[in-house]
Amino acid sequence: MAHGDDSKEKVVYVGDSRVRRGNGFITPPDYTAYPGKSEAFIPNFLLKEWMVGVVVLVGILVLTISEPAPLGFPANASAAVIPIPDWYFLFLYQYLKLPYASGDYIVLGTLGVTGVAFGSLLLAPFLDTGRERRFYRRPIASSLMFLSLAAIIYLTNTAWTEYKHEMAETGQIPEDVQREEKAAENRAKGLPAASAVQAKEIAIVDKDDPAMALFKQATCVSCHAADLKGAGGPSLRGVGDTRDKEAILAIIRNGQGQMPPMAETAMSAGLSEQDIDSLAGWLAKQKNEQ
Repeated sequence: MAHGDDSKEKVVYVGDSRVRRGNGFITPPDYTAYPGKSEAFIPNFLLKEWMVGVVVLVGILVLTISEPAPLGFPANASAAVIPIPDWYFLFLYQYLKLPYASGDYIVLGTLGVTGVAFGSLLLAPFLDTGRERRFYRRPIASSLMFLSLAAIIYLTNTAWTEYKHEMAETGQIPEDVQREEKAAENRAKGLPAASAVQAKEIAIVDKDDPAMALFKQATCVSCHAADLKGAGGPSLRGVGDTRDKEAILAIIRNGQGQMPPMAETAMSAGLSEQDIDSLAGWLAKQKNEQ
């Protein structure tokens, strides 16, 4: 048999009569027959991955149960704050602030660039089909990967730096810092350092008072509910801590805010002036227990 690449000589393979003819390649029962090679994806590889996933999930559940997330004080909605996303979205937050990703170019920034980026990620297994897996032997894929990482790090750092500068210019203190200072102050005073401790519910004073029936008869329940917790209107539990009888009578007769005068409505429902006076006196008794 010739050894040249351009040889026209016919190659004849000599068989061995001791080897029976089979129906093709027979897969060995165990992939360990090929050292350094892979194994069957189903069920070998998949079963191992599932077992690892179950162990990780159980570990996370154990940590969640044993160490619950600490709850800080409720956020102050009236405070002037500069909204900012969580750290892992800072690069997207900063990206959307760029001139060519916002304003008149918002469609390009949100659909165009991100569509190309995620589309390329989805098509990567079909475009990069080479057998080489060493990153320095794959210049295009490796360059795009390092470029993406550099862009994410740069945008994240820029977003955080600009946020710090903006907070310093406006003289604001981050809300999380305020919460920590509040928690430290409460710890020093022996008070709860988080909102996880719920305040005791304010009870209704003198439930058996005849004014309770007058409260329902005057249709006050339509806004304040039968349990005084509010049904579209404000809660009246503990209202006596902030308003006395005269102030409550003035609200019933003149209204306040979105609440119209209710004296005529109550009288049309069968209440007298004396009943309204008794109702106001009963509401003034609704105070938080000391």
